[in-house]
Amino acid sequence: MKFLRIICLSLIVLSSYGQPAKKYQVAVIVGVKAHQAAADDTSGVAGYEVSLKVEDKVYVVLYTPPLGVSTVKYAEGRNLLVMVGEKTISYNDLLGQTFEVPIISRNSADTAQHK
Repeated sequence: MKFLRIICLSLIVLSSYGQPAKKYQVAVIVGVKAHQAAADDTSGVAGYEVSLKVEDKVYVVLYTPPLGVSTVKYAEGRNLLVMVGEKTISYNDLLGQTFEVPIISRNSADTAQHK
């Protein structure tokens, strides 16, 4: 029975060894602008296009704040920890809750500065 446990534990460790570990990175909010909603959007919820610089890339994400909260308008220059995925960026709020926002675009930091 001990031998079976050791084999199972070894298989679990080996299977996770080949997968790259996701890591949080420091992002700087370099821009915030109001998102132009589609003409047929009647929700009335304000969204923002937030530009995040992570290492040598600038990601533009679509952030929809909780109702009545618009503090993101004043967040330019702030640092936060993010995890960059294929189509989304994840971050944690002050309470430790994880949120995901969709990536609208991504550019190299050099390209974004020259626009």
